[in-house]
This record gives sequence, C-alpha cells and structure tokens, in this order.
Amino acid sequence: MLVETFDPFHNLLVSSLVAAIPILLFLLCLTVFKMKGIYAALLNLAVTFLIAVFLFNLPIGESIASVIQGTIQGVWPIGYIIIMAVWLYKISVVSGKFDVLRASISGISQDQRIQLLLIGFCFNAFLEGAAGFGVPIAICAVLLVALGFNPLQAAMLCLIANAASGAFGAVGIPVAILDTLNLAGHVTSMNVSMMTALTLPLINFTIPFLLIFIMNGFKGIKEVLPAILVVATTYTVTQVVITLFLGPELANIIPALLSMGALALFLRTWKPKHIFLLHNQETEIVHHTAGDVIKAWSPFYLLSLFVLAWSLPAFKQLFMQGGALAFTKLQFGIPGSTLSSSIDFVSATGTAILLACLVTILTTKSISMAASVELLGKTVSEFWISIVMICAVLGIAKLMTYAGLTNALGESVAKTGTLFPLLSPVLGWIGVFMTGSVVNSNTLFASIQATAASIVGTNSTLLVTANTAGGVMAKLISPQSIAIATAAVSATGKESELTKMTIRYSVGLLAFVCIWTFILSLFL
Repeated sequence: MLVETFDPFHNLLVSSLVAAIPILLFLLCLTVFKMKGIYAALLNLAVTFLIAVFLFNLPIGESIASVIQGTIQGVWPIGYIIIMAVWLYKISVVSGKFDVLRASISGISQDQRIQLLLIGFCFNAFLEGAAGFGVPIAICAVLLVALGFNPLQAAMLCLIANAASGAFGAVGIPVAILDTLNLAGHVTSMNVSMMTALTLPLINFTIPFLLIFIMNGFKGIKEVLPAILVVATTYTVTQVVITLFLGPELANIIPALLSMGALALFLRTWKPKHIFLLHNQETEIVHHTAGDVIKAWSPFYLLSLFVLAWSLPAFKQLFMQGGALAFTKLQFGIPGSTLSSSIDFVSATGTAILLACLVTILTTKSISMAASVELLGKTVSEFWISIVMICAVLGIAKLMTYAGLTNALGESVAKTGTLFPLLSPVLGWIGVFMTGSVVNSNTLFASIQATAASIVGTNSTLLVTANTAGGVMAKLISPQSIAIATAAVSATGKESELTKMTIRYSVGLLAFVCIWTFILSLFL
C-alpha cells in the first residue's frame, strides 16, 4: 500500500463500497452488459485508475507505474508461458505427432469407460498442464465425440474432469502468478502449492469415480473399479508429492502422464468383464509402432524434462543474488515512482518450454523451422487479446493493492470474523465465473483473501488456496468454458443446455471446498 490510509472517507463501509466498484463493474460488464472480456478489463482498468488517483489519493506517478508493473508481468512471464505452451502444442499437431499420440491413447481399450478415464481425465489433465486456456476441453471433447460419445455429454464430462486439474493449468500459472502480487502474510506460490495438498487430493481422487457414475452409474463403477483406483490413486498421490516438493509447474503434467502409463500397463493384465459401448458399435482404431508412439510423445516429455530442471532448487539458486547466472535477470526501477520490476530472461518457465519447442523442431523431419516460426506468429495473433486482458487485470490488481482498495475490502469482509473461511472459496468461484480464468481470479481476489485472513487471524495461505480451489469449480460453468466446449463439439447455441448439465456439479464441488476450508481453518 502506497497511500496514507485505506479509509479515505473515514467510514469503512463507504470506503469498502467504493473499493468494490471495480469488481462489481467487472461482474456487470460480463453478465448484464455481456461485454467481451477484453473490453470489460480495459474499462475496469480505466475506472480503477480514476478511483485510485482521485478517491484513494494514490499519486499519479505511482498509479501509472502500477499499471506498467502489471503490464510487464502480464507479458513476462505470464504471456511468455502461454505463447510457448500453445506453440509447442501446435507444432505437435502440424507435424502429425498429435494424431499418433491420440491414436495411442484411444487404442488402449475399446471400453468407453476406460476411454473416458484415459482421454476425459488423464489426457485432459495433461493438456491443462501443458497448455490450458480451453485447449484440453476442446481437444478432449472432440476426441470423445470421435469415439462415439454424445457431443454435449462429452463436453460436460470434460468440463467436470477439468475440476481435478484447473488449479495448475498452463504450467502452473494460476498458482505461480501469486509471486507477482506481494501478498499479505508473505504468501508465495510454493506456500499455496504445498497447501493444496490438504484440499485438492480429496477432489482429485473423487472425480474419476464421478465421471464413470455419470456415464454408467454404480454398475459402471463396480465393473471398472480397479481401473478407476489405478488412475485416481496414481494421479492424486503423484500430484501431492509434486506440489509439496517441486511446486505448481508440473503438478498436472507428470501425474497425468504417470496415470496414463499406469492404466495402460494395468490393462495388459486386467480387462473389464463386459465391454461397455454407448451405441454398441466399436470404433476403428489406427495402430502405430512403439517407435512412432514414443516419437509422438516427445514434445511433451521434453517439456516435462525441461520444466522439471527449471523447477529444481539448485537451478533456481543460479539466478539468486550472487548466483552464477544472476546477471541474466534484468531489474529496473519504473521512472516517476518508487516501484520496480524485473524480467528473468533465462530462469522464466517460458524459456524451458521454448527449449522443448526448439528441440522438437530440430528433431522432427515433418516440420521445418520456417513453418514453425509461422506457427509462432499465428499463436501470437490468436492469443494477444488474451494476454492484453491478463495485463489489464494485473494492472487492476496492482492499483487496488497499492491504493489500499484491497485493504479496505479485506477489512470489510473480515467483519464476518471466523465465518469468513466458509465463504472464502465463493470469491474465487465468482472470479472465474466472471473472467473464465483461475489466473485472473487469483489476480483479482488473492490479495483480498490474504489481507482478510491476516485480519481475522486465519492462515493466509489457506484462504488464497481456497480462492484457487473455489475458482476451479467455476470453470465447469463459466461462460468462456461453456462457449469453448460447445464450439468444439459443434453444438453452438446449446450453451444454456450444457450449463444446466454441469451447474449441479459446480455448486456441489464448491460447497465441499467451502466446508472443508472452514474445517481446516479451525486447525491451521
């Protein structure tokens, strides 16, 4: 906070109501006025700037610097990661590797419950970790439809499955972004990553059971129970280990890969007694050699290896002050203010993904460097609006933090006292419903959660984690997710129908997160 007081009206209720204007306006823009996200974000940035300068008395130099700082961090490292991750995926598709990869998954079993576990859950989680931003829902829904699933059912199942992986999308950005927010209580992305081990495993372990129940009831669960247990246990346990010791970056990628591998190996010695087919018709499977399958997966295990190396403490130490590669980190003050920013040219996770892209290009005969660069240009042109929106939302978050708006809201919501942890996940749920992104939700509300926690005497890390977990449950019904899902399965115009199919699961999972967060708050 860079102002003398977070209560410029000398009335906390009035100050907090004014501080809530950016959030309420964002909600109105996206729901009542049905504005596009980018326009809503830019309008709210302008409004927040005026409120910070003229009502909360943040000096104009500091206000401009706040927006600049948010913009820099939106482009680097966040935008950098997004572009690199999607570029790697596009290289895989254009080179033909993705078709082989897809066939290698769908050819493991003809039982469509098993296919749902492999594609709807495991591969969905893998793509969420590798690319995020709607890619897993779109791709996995299309794959399920190609295997005989009803289009809307496929979309619904993929949306629900995403509840197990949405917290760590696009190489962990929703959690990693917390390090850019300077949260109260010194909450870091690693703190939150470790705290998720107390909340998300219960949901992750349950989701595979829920998917099979929706598809084939208790009978289906009974018939493929061993397969469900292999997937649920492998994914959940692996993710706990990674979030505790490595951080958020690989918390989807490695568990998803291991889950697919574990299930594929298990199916060599076990088969369900009855092959379940939705329409009593087997789909044609294209078989590939083991060598072709290994090559097809190469972009993604390269991604895993490079990101893993970048996540190791010994590697990170090289870029700390006094480290051998500290000179690669550009730190600079923002003119006209007390604020500063930095750009990590080598240690950024995006650089690890860039190396995976370059190695894939150089070792793949079916795609040239020129074609790959053209794909990079297309990726930038497709995602620049999303990145601008992220920059705008980060600018809003910085203004709200430095001008004291976050403190005012935190003081106000803290009036709910010990009941606040029960409602905490709802803020995250609202944020994702508004923006369609756990990244944006954490950017908007993590500061409020941390500030309120310090006021009511609750663990700040727990409430920031609750914001993340609650937000993930809104991805099931956020307008952005619904639009992507319906478009992918050629069901545009049936958004309301799909929303009705998923809303009960979104609300039910949110209720669990609320109750569990409240219980944890009593002990942490």
